[in-house]
Amino acid sequence: MKKKIGISFTRTNFQNYWNWFGPQDLGDDLELVLLSFEKPDTSLIRDCDAFVLTGGVDMDPRFYDGDKVYPNQPDEYQPDRDRFEIEVYREAKSKKAPVLAICRGMQLVHTEEGGKLIQDLGERNAKHKKDTDIDKQHEVQVQPGTRLAQWTGLTAGKVNSAHHQALDPGTLSPVWTISALDDQGLIEAIEWKDTETMPFLVGVQWHPERIINKEQNPLSQAIKEQFLQSIRQIQ
Repeated sequence: MKKKIGISFTRTNFQNYWNWFGPQDLGDDLELVLLSFEKPDTSLIRDCDAFVLTGGVDMDPRFYDGDKVYPNQPDEYQPDRDRFEIEVYREAKSKKAPVLAICRGMQLVHTEEGGKLIQDLGERNAKHKKDTDIDKQHEVQVQPGTRLAQWTGLTAGKVNSAHHQALDPGTLSPVWTISALDDQGLIEAIEWKDTETMPFLVGVQWHPERIINKEQNPLSQAIKEQFLQSIRQIQ
């Protein structure tokens, strides 16, 4: 029986996530499953062996006790999506399933562990916030001794950027290890500290599924390879 990778639906650029996992990645033993808040099905969540939490619109601040009004907030939130993906995350933790949390996804798992968000980056939006059809690019510092450093073999690398919010470092739960930072100390990646309780739980603020030359960039390709390997190791 094939192992199932559940990918959460987003109304922005969803196909990029789906296409990132090609036939050569999935082989004969893995398959993709669409998990959509628009047609919520908890049985589909329970059937999945691993999960990708995707990017998209800001989380509703009520889910992390944030300010109701802040710069660059969306015209409309998607609280149904927030609730659905929180359920996905809790199911993943209950069975120690691999999770790759991308952009908004990383923010969601951080808030679920008691964290809050920097709701708008202000002047740093010039570097991070997408304001054209093309993602911005910048360098991140990969933290020594982390699994991200081990997987990629990098001390620094180039990533894309399309966000105006970030993890509030003062509220980061001790369950996380910071695995990448930008040059101003903004958290760019986290990983679950205790691999016994969660063998693979990684969050990245960039978009590995659509990064330029992603097949040659370890900050995309190596992460995907390790994610797939962790799924194949499930007993």
